[in-house]
This record gives sequence, structure tokens and C-alpha cells, in this order.
Amino acid sequence: MNYTLNQLQIFLKIVQTQSVTKAAEELHLSQPAVSIQLKNFQDQFDIHLTEVVGRKIYITDFGREIAEAAESIINQVYAINYKTLAYKGQLTGRLKISVVSTGKYVMPFFLSNFMQQHTGVELMMDVTNKDRVIESLEKNEIDFALVSILPNLKKFEKLDLLQNKLYLVGSAEATINKANGKNDVLQDLPFIFRESGSGTRELMESFFERNNISVLKKMELTSNEAVKQSLLAGLGYSIMPLIGIKYELQNKKLQIIPVKGLPIKTTWSLIWLKEKKHSPVAMAFLEELKNEKSTIVDKNFKWNEEY
Repeated sequence: MNYTLNQLQIFLKIVQTQSVTKAAEELHLSQPAVSIQLKNFQDQFDIHLTEVVGRKIYITDFGREIAEAAESIINQVYAINYKTLAYKGQLTGRLKISVVSTGKYVMPFFLSNFMQQHTGVELMMDVTNKDRVIESLEKNEIDFALVSILPNLKKFEKLDLLQNKLYLVGSAEATINKANGKNDVLQDLPFIFRESGSGTRELMESFFERNNISVLKKMELTSNEAVKQSLLAGLGYSIMPLIGIKYELQNKKLQIIPVKGLPIKTTWSLIWLKEKKHSPVAMAFLEELKNEKSTIVDKNFKWNEEY
């Protein structure tokens, strides 16, 4: 047999996601590339690792055993790398963070300096919706979570990083009767929603409920990026976090529509389980954030105060 570490990583991701498409997305590879590597890997075995029924892939019992072995091999490779760097006196290990989807515009700036300083640290960052982020936290699968709505958990700690503001947003070409900022203008607009489980959707629906506003739900999309592209195309309106539309506002592709009661204001917070026993990597990262967060905000998010 002549399988590669790359093939082991791809096969393990397929088993974890139960999907070639999802595996490709998480590995930042094309679907054909993942399919080819899966075929090349499977061809080295006399027993099937996967079965395709209809359009769904299923992992055989033998495939699951191979996946367990693959995970063990990959972990050993990481351990070798870590031990080599540790021997040189460098900080090593994995930093595992789960981030709500809009947090992808925030978290990289708080990670950049730390990751550049500590080249022996491997970052594993999952970008998903709020419900899945909290689930990962509750299962103790991650070191930290980045959220803009604090969860209903009794035992967690937090470090506030940055203010989050949400406005009513539409295409710059859209012309509507702004009604002097009164929120009754919302009732006639086609609205684009995020999916259930999204923090952005939760805030938007809470705003409508508090103000007794009934709106027309035109579309439901699974990411803020998809919502933004739909707004740019003129397909509707949405209440969106300011953090994700900086360049579209500056380039006058999107506009903020003044409405009474907006913006909605929350806080981007890094949270973790109160009794979490942090690894040396996680402890070092948390300590750096406590010391440097104000500098990071001033350098990268000063524009946020203009709105």
C-alpha cells in the first residue's frame, strides 16, 4: 500500500462529515479533487470503505475501522511535529475555536499576531451558526467560542472584545419611502432571513416582536455572505451586522436605512466553560487577548464607531 497523509486526512474528513461535498468545503478543496483522492485511497483496499446509495455516501464498518486508524496516524504525526518544536522551546499544540458565521469578520484579527508569533500552534476554527457553536462548547469539543449573543448556560466565562451593531440594509440603488425613520416602513419590504439557529436571525426576529412588526419573509439563506450577495442583487432587505458590510458601505454598494429602534447593539465575546482546564496554548492565547484586545480594536475596528 502506498497511501499518503493527505489521503488519510481527506478520508477521515469524509467520514466525519458523511459527505464528499462538505469534506471539500471544510478542507478548502474542490469536490473533484476530494473524489479523486477518495478513489485513489479506496483502490488500495480489497474491501469497500464506502458505498453510494442514490446520491448519498455511506461508510462501511471496515471503512470506519480504517478511519479510526487514520485518525490515530494523523494524531501521531501532529505529536511528532509538536515534540520537535517543543524541544526547541516553542509553544506548540492545537487551538480550537468555534465562531458564529459573522464572527469570521472579527476573529482573524484577534488571532493574527498570536499565530504569527507561535508558528508551532495549529488553529482549528469552525465557522457555523450559533446553535452549533454552543453545542460544541457544551460538549467540550473546543477551547473557545465567539458569539454575539450570550448563551443560556450557567457556567461559562467571557472576555468582551468588540461592540456588534445591526442595521436595516438594502442595495444602494433601492429607493423606498423612509417614512422619517418610522418602523412601519418595514411591513412592505421583502425581507431576507438567516436560517433557524442563527444569532442574526434571533436578533432580527426579537426586534420585530418587540415592535409588533409583521414583515414579508421573501427568502431564507444559510450564511450572512449569501444574504449580503442577495442584497447587492436587489432581492430584498435584511437586518445585518455592520461588521460584515464595511466595504460595501464604503463603496456605496449597500445603504443603511434609518429605522427607529436600530441599530441593535450586542457585544462580540469570547466565551469558554467555567471549569475548562485550558491547554498551555489556550492559556497563552487568552492571556494575550486580555493584554492586547484594546490595541487590536483600535487598529482594525475604529471605523465601526463612524456608524
